[in-house]
Amino acid sequence: QVQLVESGGGLVQPGGSLRLSCAASGSIYSLNGMGWYRQAPGKQREFVATITSGVYTHYADSVKGRFTISRDNAKKMVYLQMASLKPEDTAVYYCSADINGLHYGGQGTQVTVSS
Repeated sequence: QVQLVESGGGLVQPGGSLRLSCAASGSIYSLNGMGWYRQAPGKQREFVATITSGVYTHYADSVKGRFTISRDNAKKMVYLQMASLKPEDTAVYYCSADINGLHYGGQGTQVTVSS
């Protein structure tokens, strides 16, 4: 059974940083694109960033220059380094991945940016 488990969320002050991690586990023979989405209270889920199995990355305009996505293929992990956090970054952050030809999502980790 394939699983994605996020970690690293928490409470941070505006201007602060956080690093989210997501681990893929289970019977995995093909791990392709990985990414992050977020959903703020009362809003629809939105795209944050994605990374291909190589080095190509793509970011939402709202996080470009502040967030960095990376991955460790050997560990089957994807990371989201977040800097210069703003209150509007407050959301549940979800990991996603294309595994074995199917698309999977995690349960999410809460990020709250508040003073």
